[in-house]
Amino acid sequence: IAAAVELWARGPAALPPPRQPPTPVLPVEGERNVLITSALPYVNNVPHLGNIIGCVLSADTFARYSRLRGWNTLFVCGTDEYGTATETRALQEGLSPQELCDRYHALHAQVYAWFGISFDHFGRTTTPQQTRIAQDIFQRLLARGFLLQDTLEQLRCEGCGRYLADRFVEGTCPFCGYAEARGDQCDKCGKLINAVELKNPQCKLCRGTPVVTPTQHLFLDLPKLEGRLEAWLERAWAAGDWTANARHITRSWLRDGLKPRCITRDLTWGTPVPLDGFRDKVFYVWFDAPIGYLSITASYTEHWERWWKNPQQ
Repeated sequence: IAAAVELWARGPAALPPPRQPPTPVLPVEGERNVLITSALPYVNNVPHLGNIIGCVLSADTFARYSRLRGWNTLFVCGTDEYGTATETRALQEGLSPQELCDRYHALHAQVYAWFGISFDHFGRTTTPQQTRIAQDIFQRLLARGFLLQDTLEQLRCEGCGRYLADRFVEGTCPFCGYAEARGDQCDKCGKLINAVELKNPQCKLCRGTPVVTPTQHLFLDLPKLEGRLEAWLERAWAAGDWTANARHITRSWLRDGLKPRCITRDLTWGTPVPLDGFRDKVFYVWFDAPIGYLSITASYTEHWERWWKNPQQ
């Protein structure tokens, strides 16, 4: 406290000069290197105060603090652009998904710049880097036996001539009775849903009644990872500062037992699946989107692995 009072009395002139990081910012051996990401805002709307306050502002505050401390800091973010929410919004606005993403990515960048958010790089997930890294992770999972192939019953709208993945279908939640549940989850009770489980399903595009149709898909074999995940979590909980809420949610998933999770969709807007028999499908956005943190860093610097695969620094 005495040292803080003394520094305060000496004023700003006594502070060391602010760090002038090179471009690109890369980890430096022997220094404290801090990589900061913020939850990727979804691209199908104009950002609002909730987007800023919910994640971007707190990350920006910590980034500014880290730089003031003289730490070698990289702060990246970007728009999350794949998935059915983009497709449905593009149909509503009479645009292609790419045109919609281009429009809203620019709007997001303008809004965050107006607020003075200090991103070192604000990117997006519709890039060649995203395709390359996501497909590489997929191939590694495939080679190590962590993928399953199975038949999935899906809702298909014959009127629209398409499978109704996720947000293309709405109906009544089979768990809580919420009348506007989506085909991937219920926003009221929070439970994950397979679209065929919805009661009174409707195509969101034409309001027709879809029919159940079998189709082949790829699944992440999460049960095979459950034991290793539990052991890692015990170590992480002991060493880290997890919130009570984060621990509770994670424990509830493990308590019920992990289930195989489908990672492909019968859509055209997304990262293509690089496997014969599935090349007409794309990756499910929740397999694809978290990889965006890596690919956005890769679009900032070709040396992105020095940030993401370098725990010693």
